[in-house]
Amino acid sequence: MRTHVEADDLGEDVRLGRPIQRVVSIVPSLTEAVAATAPGLIVGATAWCTHPPDLDVERIGGTKNPDTARIAAMQPDLVIANEEENRAADLDALRTAGVPVWVTRVRTLDEAFASLHRLLTSACGLERPEWLDQAQAAWTPVEGGLEQRRAIVPIWRRPWMVLGSDTFAGDVLARLGVANVYADHAERYPAIPLPELQAARADLVVLPDEPYAFSAEDGPEAFPGVRAALVSGRQLTWYGPSLVQAREVLARQLAGEARRSTAR
Repeated sequence: MRTHVEADDLGEDVRLGRPIQRVVSIVPSLTEAVAATAPGLIVGATAWCTHPPDLDVERIGGTKNPDTARIAAMQPDLVIANEEENRAADLDALRTAGVPVWVTRVRTLDEAFASLHRLLTSACGLERPEWLDQAQAAWTPVEGGLEQRRAIVPIWRRPWMVLGSDTFAGDVLARLGVANVYADHAERYPAIPLPELQAARADLVVLPDEPYAFSAEDGPEAFPGVRAALVSGRQLTWYGPSLVQAREVLARQLAGEARRSTAR
């Protein structure tokens, strides 16, 4: 197998063989992206890698606690990871075991499209897929017509945590006319006491169903008098084939839930 060196999103050199035939993914979004582009290339994935639904591969733990010894024993040509979702110690353990690790960095839609292109073409040696062109076209900026709403975006409760600064989900929402109240916070995912959230004068509270599974019965009641929108966490936070439909799905969920909340 011939090899060459490419730099990942963090600028780290990764020695890549050609052809890449066995990939282990420890990021759900990336698992779906590679599996949709080259079925059969993924041989291992985390328990949280739920898409595509029929993915039949070895499960190697979670994003925060992958079984690194087991992954190394599988002798993959490449492990794909993300600087936010995966722990540096686990990635270092894989590198020490001689496993090539490609790390992505995604905090905006533009970064997502560029990162996915490089992952699929430079790292995995694949042709750019049609779905990536479709996703990028779906998010072409639309001039005017967006209602601007100030929103709180919880991602957890007990304690309450929200989207802060420099997040992919925050950029997605901004493209849909939703301004994150905590977009200028010093932290990316700050813990904010509920009374402070209630006093923030938000027009809307956006409640995704992951990582915390907010629902109609669990979440809206904490924000009396504020419109609540229940949205798909996958559409809001995953970067991959879901981006083809994410704009349409999220716009519908934001508008539909807000109208129902207003009508009550």
